[in-house]
Amino acid sequence: MALLNLVYRDQIFPREACKTMVELLNLAHERNCEALLAQALEQCLTNAQLPDLDALCSRFEAKPASMPKVYVQAAALSDYEVLLDMETEVAA
Repeated sequence: MALLNLVYRDQIFPREACKTMVELLNLAHERNCEALLAQALEQCLTNAQLPDLDALCSRFEAKPASMPKVYVQAAALSDYEVLLDMETEVAA
């Protein structure tokens, strides 16, 4: 309520269009779908519609089946100890 009667209140807070634009830019970056998102937005403009952020997010969401499985095998601690032994030999 501190900003209720502030003359510049509307200029301080971003408007909905600004928030939507930032979310669309974030979506394009995070999902690596700049070209496809641009086509979807062009279609929205052609149809004289505003972009539906929720629909676009679900359209370009990452599919778990398409995500590569990454296996990381941790090195044994003894491998690091060998490196430490080599360091002391070089210093000596």
